[in-house]
Amino acid sequence: MKKLIIVALASSLIISCNREMDRALKSADKDFILKTANEKFANKKWSDAIALYERVSNLVAGTDEFQNVGYNTAYANYYDKNYKLAGHQFKNFAVSFPQDPRREEASYMSAICYYQGSNDYNLDQTNTQSAITELQDFLNNYPDSERSKNIQTMLDELGYKLEFKAYENARQYYKMGEYLSADVAFDNVLEDFPATKLKPKILDFKMKSKYELAMFSMPDKKKDRIDNAIAYTRTIEKELPNTDYTKTALAFRPKLEEEKVRFEKIVAEAEKRQAELTAKQKAEEAKNAAKTELKKEENNQEAIENNIEKAKKDSATVSDPNSTFRIRR
Repeated sequence: MKKLIIVALASSLIISCNREMDRALKSADKDFILKTANEKFANKKWSDAIALYERVSNLVAGTDEFQNVGYNTAYANYYDKNYKLAGHQFKNFAVSFPQDPRREEASYMSAICYYQGSNDYNLDQTNTQSAITELQDFLNNYPDSERSKNIQTMLDELGYKLEFKAYENARQYYKMGEYLSADVAFDNVLEDFPATKLKPKILDFKMKSKYELAMFSMPDKKKDRIDNAIAYTRTIEKELPNTDYTKTALAFRPKLEEEKVRFEKIVAEAEKRQAELTAKQKAEEAKNAAKTELKKEENNQEAIENNIEKAKKDSATVSDPNSTFRIRR
């Protein structure tokens, strides 16, 4: 029975609140709308408060309540997790009311909204970039503020998110066997984030990429890639001494050197075979050239003999007494 009474009272209260909300939304009385909006805000009814503040905003323009409405609307959107909109509203408040004592807090909350709106590393990082800009701006504008103490921590967190996204993108190339692309992508991470905490892992993946490229490279690039991979194992030794990364590098090096010797033998044998083939081809060409020349000489000799024979026949015809010559008169 007691539960039924409580449920009935709750239902009655909800209906009453809804009626009051409807009256406020339809009302033209700014004081009543504002009073209802503030009550909704105090009771953490954020969506109702937002709707009523938007309804009353034009009605209080030019009055003392206007700043409070804007400030509360920004907070209501923040608590309702509309971070992008709230960030814009806080920033607009700080710019529009530079003399308001709440300006610093509004600037801080604007930065916090962008921070809260930052996506996970595997999603679009536009909001993260904006958050870094806003937090840095607050740090520059209010370096002595108590609120600045945790700003650097948030900046470090957001910066690491960008680093990790770039690192993961490069690692995807490695996982797909695109070792050349991975090597270039990891270089870009180091260039964009020179102080990254991920540097040891990045150097390790670069070494592994170079190793794979060297061991399974196309012949015309293999020697250079082997030399490059061997040199990089020494870089790992220098940059990451006494680590598991160095152990991996030291394990790779003899395999690379062995592959280099094997490849050099293959190249030497190929060059020897090529030289033998070239010599054979030249000998064959010389032989064919000699045959051609001999054939040419034979043809010339045959032509000479034919000409001699023809000349003999012509001469026999001229000396024949039976030959008749007609003299043109």
